[in-house]
Amino acid sequence: MRLVQVAKALGMTGQQLRKELENVDFGVKPTDREVDDGLAQGVVRYFAKQKGIEVDMEALFGIIDLDAAPQKAEAKKEEEEEAVVEEEKSAVTPVKSADLNVLRKLTLEGVSKEAIAKQENMMQTTKTKKKAGSVRREDAPKKKAAVHQEQIKKKEGVVMLPDQITVKEFAEKTGIQVPKVVAALMSNGVMATITQNIDYETASIISADLGVTVQKLESSIDAESIFSRNLEDLVKDEVENLSPRAPIVAVMGHVDHGKTSILDTIRKADVVKGEAGGITQHIGAYQVEHISKGSTDVHKISFIDTPGHEAFTAMRARGAQVTDIVVLVVAADEGIKPTTIEAIDHAKDAGVSIVVAINKMDKPNADPEKVKGELAGYGLQAEDWGGKVPTILCSAQTGAGIEELLDTLVLMGEEAKLMGNANRSGIATVVESHLDQSLGPLATIIVNTGTLKVGDPFVCGEISGKIRTMIDVHGKRLDTVGPSDAVQIAGLSKVARVGDILQGVASDQKAKQLLEAVKQEGNLRKKRSFADLVSRLSEGKLKQLKIVLKADTEGSLDAIESTLMKKTTEEVTVKVIHSAIGAVTETDIMMAAASDGIVVAFHAPVPATALRAAEHEGVRVQEYDIIYQLFDDIDGLLLGLVEPVEDEKIFGHLEIKGVFMTKRSEQVIGGKVTDGTIKRLPYRIQRAGEQVGTGRITSLRKVDKDVKEVAEGVECGLRTDSSIPLEEGDVLEVYLKELKKKA
Repeated sequence: MRLVQVAKALGMTGQQLRKELENVDFGVKPTDREVDDGLAQGVVRYFAKQKGIEVDMEALFGIIDLDAAPQKAEAKKEEEEEAVVEEEKSAVTPVKSADLNVLRKLTLEGVSKEAIAKQENMMQTTKTKKKAGSVRREDAPKKKAAVHQEQIKKKEGVVMLPDQITVKEFAEKTGIQVPKVVAALMSNGVMATITQNIDYETASIISADLGVTVQKLESSIDAESIFSRNLEDLVKDEVENLSPRAPIVAVMGHVDHGKTSILDTIRKADVVKGEAGGITQHIGAYQVEHISKGSTDVHKISFIDTPGHEAFTAMRARGAQVTDIVVLVVAADEGIKPTTIEAIDHAKDAGVSIVVAINKMDKPNADPEKVKGELAGYGLQAEDWGGKVPTILCSAQTGAGIEELLDTLVLMGEEAKLMGNANRSGIATVVESHLDQSLGPLATIIVNTGTLKVGDPFVCGEISGKIRTMIDVHGKRLDTVGPSDAVQIAGLSKVARVGDILQGVASDQKAKQLLEAVKQEGNLRKKRSFADLVSRLSEGKLKQLKIVLKADTEGSLDAIESTLMKKTTEEVTVKVIHSAIGAVTETDIMMAAASDGIVVAFHAPVPATALRAAEHEGVRVQEYDIIYQLFDDIDGLLLGLVEPVEDEKIFGHLEIKGVFMTKRSEQVIGGKVTDGTIKRLPYRIQRAGEQVGTGRITSLRKVDKDVKEVAEGVECGLRTDSSIPLEEGDVLEVYLKELKKKA
């Protein structure tokens, strides 16, 4: 059927219909003038229902019921053919003007019988040719339709379907024409385009209508675990299949306390460091072999050589608990620093074993006893102080204590009875990845269990590939790696994310199936939301509310933390997993994401970078300037009294009097508070009475002093993070979203 006919039936022009079809993937190309009748029916039914109009399908297509279309269409065609035959019997075949002259003279005397016979012969020949041509033209669509029908032949037997499938995929799997699928969906009240997903329940209903038998394809635990990065489920195995593996160690601590220096010293101490020249490359993770003092046994230890707690947190935020032991590096001459505290909180929350390396013992002002005292204040009691935390005095510069540190790691690995199964498909975690100009996407992985070989197909997160090369820290190419081995691999289709799980499979076909299942799982999973958190708390599925707490002063921090720690119900307890003074950071967000918790900021700025990270990770950041409101909201969460809905409070407005500095999104402005109170909060930009963007006040200054708020009628300076450049005369509407209490 011609598209203009379809458009006319819908009360549109051809151009309007083409424009509508651009937004709905029915498979109609912009250059198409005609479409298959079946597709035309689907288009008409779809847009008729959307626009709320009725179309006489019988008048347009000669059918009422789509299922009876083939029979009615055939009957119509027979009627048309009979009409053509009758028309041909009565029709006069057009001839040339010279022949018409002869015809006019047929009734005249003097026309020879030869001339008449010649004319009749010519007319008969012309008629025969046209009839033959007509037959050929009639046969062509039949042949084309026959081929099309063969291509979309209904599948026999049981068709396996996943939890979610697009309309197009459903049509392909079942062998049903897309228009019939769309029509069946519409008859069941479902409006879906060719690219939209339908669930299995919907698919099974329309399958029954279309005469197809389907069965649900159960998602494998592999797909679910790969997508959710659940190593615990992936590495489960029968006890008899397990054997000891090397410990995986992350080195964490404050900047400039010697993490990198210790790692470099450890690598130099590797008993198999290879040829002269030593280590040939940095690959993000590596494995060393160590011979303990008084022993001849060679022990392996794997190290994650990435930016300390940042990589550690990133992996945990994405569900991959890779590390067995954390080495906490503390400088003997400086002691505990904010980043040290952060690393301690990360390790504790992850539940991993901790070894403290008190570094820089070669410094003249080194005071290890003071460091041990500070550590005790954060729950890390040294063994020689009666505690259980191994504490090693060392110097990366002189090498002192490094052997003892390695001995301790070997012993802790043995005590932990770390196990893996080398006789299964390999499962590994990505600890670093990047795009190499010559080799393509590269990933540094640590094998958690199983064996990976060059040539193995694999699925890594939502991408796939086949291992082309495996290179260790010495630049040596390996053919096979097993549990706890660390290598850099090539062969990924795209750059993987840190924390993604790589699973080796038996074949390309299996990889394809598993990747499809992982993507299906991805379609089902929603980004973590505050609503989910509230729901799980109220249903008793979440036993602990974890909080990352930031405040403006030490006094506020201590008061809030001590009060929160006392809050508990019969179902849920509160745990402050990290607390610190200052602005909310991206690390805070990642820690909350890793722990399935929230961030609470009391008079603490929340930079735009942290907000973007929170949005990406699905972490709730709750800001307060009144302490009792903070406690009320936490009580409401614990008791299920808070709804996952936000109320908005407008604090005040400020008119911009001048813009003094613009640097990317950061701007320094001056202005006057026209009403209310201005605080370090989000704002909307109002320009000429219309909202044109959003931003956030990151600092406030009145004269030459930093202030928390500015009252009505007062002029002030602001530093802002804005989505668009600010202009003189703009009005900033400062607001805050608050939790809504149930009625």
